[in-house]
Amino acid sequence: QVQLVESGGGLVQAGGSLRLSCTASGSISRFNTMAWYRQAPGKQRELVASITSSGTTNYPDSVKGRFTISWGNAKNTVYLQMYSLQPEDTGVYTCYANRFGNYWGQGTQVTVSS
Repeated sequence: QVQLVESGGGLVQAGGSLRLSCTASGSISRFNTMAWYRQAPGKQRELVASITSSGTTNYPDSVKGRFTISWGNAKNTVYLQMYSLQPEDTGVYTCYANRFGNYWGQGTQVTVSS
């Protein structure tokens, strides 16, 4: 069993910053890939950042240059640093991890006010 716990969401004004954290616990201590997805009201869930065990990152154009994903000291924690947040970044941000299976967190709400 693997549990992913996110933290760091909240309410921020447009132009502000937030840092999300996701820590995995359980039977797997290192992951091949971890990522952050978000789902805005009425929209499909979308990938906002991913990182592989070798450090390769991937971002959609909508967040490139504003969001940065990074590993913690152990490959069971990832951070998502978000700068220049805009109202369209509002949504539930959910952590994802992959190794021997796919694992999802419960999500944390990010709300950006205009």
